[in-house]
Amino acid sequence: MGKIICVANQKGGVGKTTTAVNLAACLAEAGKNTLLIDLDPQGNATSGLGVRAGKKTVYEGLLGECPLESTLEKTKQKKLTVAPADIRLAGAELELAGMDRREYRARAALEPLRNQYHFLIIDCPPSLGLLTVNALTAAQSVLIPIQCEYYALEGVTALMNTVQRVKRALNPGLEIEGVLLTMLDGRTNLGLQVVAEVKKHFRQQVFKTTVPRNVRLGEAPSHGLPIHLYDSRSAGAEAYKALAKEIIHNNQA
Repeated sequence: MGKIICVANQKGGVGKTTTAVNLAACLAEAGKNTLLIDLDPQGNATSGLGVRAGKKTVYEGLLGECPLESTLEKTKQKKLTVAPADIRLAGAELELAGMDRREYRARAALEPLRNQYHFLIIDCPPSLGLLTVNALTAAQSVLIPIQCEYYALEGVTALMNTVQRVKRALNPGLEIEGVLLTMLDGRTNLGLQVVAEVKKHFRQQVFKTTVPRNVRLGEAPSHGLPIHLYDSRSAGAEAYKALAKEIIHNNQA
């Protein structure tokens, strides 16, 4: 059975979608069949892989209007498939609110697909609403990107409280996959102080890999490519390849 990892942080601009896209692509490059599920109404994970959402998207899959499998699109990276999203998903929170077992819709949609993939990566929206709760309920673990800036840990407490509530009430098996430090400028004292602070707070849950501040990472989505296909020798590509190897190693049976 494939492992479902959701990438979540309700604070915007921390590299959440960048991480979901490039981690999924680098897992696929490493030979792992990988499915990226775009659960953000902005649809940036979809467009960042050069995919255009069709008539059937994650929205229809969550509402039960079609099997999620029928929404899947291939990408330019071998072994990487995406379940696309667009702005239609913005209405899902309101529509799901009145449904039975509303927190379990993503889990039910993904369950038939788990045998087909080694990893299923969910890109969550930058909020702690019903879509994120669905992702946390469906997942075996949550990966938390944290930007190396002054207010790095601001808002993380709220996310951890949500994770604990989901674990108690909806998904007892939910674990922390790891905390990923992003946009690190190792030349500054602030960057190094944030690294130390996050490691003190999360201890062994922090990934060894850190993602540097890298212009090429920002350019890649406009070309519809993950970073390793856009510039395989960039610092960003090296970081996400290393993260994929770390996650594969951590999940070996």
